[in-house]
Amino acid sequence: MEEAVADCVTALRAVANRDWEGVRAGRLEWDCRKTAVHMASDLLAYAGQLAGRAQDAYIPFEITLDGTDDGLDPADNAGVLQVITTTGALLAATIRTTPRAVRAFHPYPFRHANREGFAAMGVAEVLLHTHDIAEGLGVRYEPPAEPASFVLTRIFPRVRPGPTPWQTLLWATGRGELPGREPVGPWRWSNNPVLRGERLDLEGLTPASAADLGAGGDGGFAWVGSAPAEGTRVGAGMMVKQYEEGEFRPEWTAYVLVRREDDLAVGAMGFHSAPDEDGRVEVGYDLVEDARGHGYATEALRTLSAWALAQDGVRTVTAVIDRDNVASQGVVTRAGFTRVGEDGAKGEYVYELREVRGTGEARGTGEAREAGEAREAGEA
Repeated sequence: MEEAVADCVTALRAVANRDWEGVRAGRLEWDCRKTAVHMASDLLAYAGQLAGRAQDAYIPFEITLDGTDDGLDPADNAGVLQVITTTGALLAATIRTTPRAVRAFHPYPFRHANREGFAAMGVAEVLLHTHDIAEGLGVRYEPPAEPASFVLTRIFPRVRPGPTPWQTLLWATGRGELPGREPVGPWRWSNNPVLRGERLDLEGLTPASAADLGAGGDGGFAWVGSAPAEGTRVGAGMMVKQYEEGEFRPEWTAYVLVRREDDLAVGAMGFHSAPDEDGRVEVGYDLVEDARGHGYATEALRTLSAWALAQDGVRTVTAVIDRDNVASQGVVTRAGFTRVGEDGAKGEYVYELREVRGTGEARGTGEAREAGEAREAGEA
């Protein structure tokens, strides 16, 4: 955040003696001064949302720098830049002091964002509107690559990487062109999804978190037993490949299972890909060894499957499990799945959970659900 704001102020200070009110900001309808004030207002609003833990509504802040009846002088362009510096510092301080698990309201697309999401939105506002002002005033502006990459890998998960992060971000927001890609019209960024279970939050991974996990890091989470299971790292690597190929779908990817009572991650669960043409999705999962035996996998699978079957066009959730993995077979059975097939050559069983049309209820067979409930306490 601080790097983006400092770069913005340095770039715009060089043209602070120009008339900002008489010049349109790039492709926007606003003039350059209004765009700069809007930038500062958004930084303050994001800090307010996060600091106040707002949950049900977005509370806009409108900064007025035109003076008052009390005789205060209106801020000049240099004064506007000072306000941007100040509101950027407020947002940065709020981000640093907000616990990782806190989320506050933001309307799109999942009606919440965490501190990293608000940081990425703030950086995006600064980078893009600095570009708009510079373009309107006829000067060149190109920020460092790292802030643009930060924005892309947190809130533009569907955007396939391009030649440089900055060029890609400009294209993704309708401000530039990329060879071989169609121009972008209306656009929106996307914070990561979070699904709420009884004890667990299922937090959708961003491309940045997936890359860190795949490279041996913690993905931004504190883990029971200090590290994720190997299957989580393998799945994260698959996600990175999807992102690089432009096939990443934030809802249909991996979720980290976070225990609400202490904000510790106990495992990961997710979809191999988006639903196919038959409305089928396949799930996979693992838990860290120290978190097994508490019913976490069953709870998470019920939560994730119920969410999936509530989405338009999804009819079946599938799990393919090694024939020798009795513990995992118990998880899917307790979650209501039914074994429907076997691949003898690979030594795998195929389990399914289907929505019962007309009821909205997701289940396998009644017998499987009853047996699963009776064995809940014995989960491996």
